[in-house]
Amino acid sequence: MLVVVSDTHSTDSHRLTGRTLRAVREADIVAHLGDFMRESVLDAFESEADRLLGVTGNNDDSGIRDRLPEARSFTFAGLTFAMTHTQRGGSTALSLFGRQRAADVVLFGHSHRPTYDPSGEVILLNPGSHAQPRGNRAAHAEFQRLPDGGIDGELVTVGGETFESFVIDGSGTARSR
Repeated sequence: MLVVVSDTHSTDSHRLTGRTLRAVREADIVAHLGDFMRESVLDAFESEADRLLGVTGNNDDSGIRDRLPEARSFTFAGLTFAMTHTQRGGSTALSLFGRQRAADVVLFGHSHRPTYDPSGEVILLNPGSHAQPRGNRAAHAEFQRLPDGGIDGELVTVGGETFESFVIDGSGTARSR
């Protein structure tokens, strides 16, 4: 399982609770899209996750910036994911970011708003914030590998409620579930 979180905004702990904490502990890969804030928070995530892939956010301290890149890409279930905290220019800039990296999915944070947008050339996904939702649902994203390739994806609240479900097949084509 791949779990995606963002925007922790903490000075002392990972602030993981409920379903989000369980998902992070169960995941093969945890992708964090920035704004840990303090290096000790990054350390706390690393202690919970088997494999943590992170990028820096605009509020991260120099210790995090020394350890993590601003952007990165990885593969999961045959799909390429490009990670960033944010790109100036909204969805157009995020799509360009993804196309430049030959990504099927762009994972981004910053707005604290859970978002799944399959309408462009590249699928855009923001898991929201599990710890500081700022008027949105406290949430994260979960992806399970499908037997024939691709992923089954969900946006999930900290309490465990799934509020968006979708499938992305091995060719990067998305559909709601």
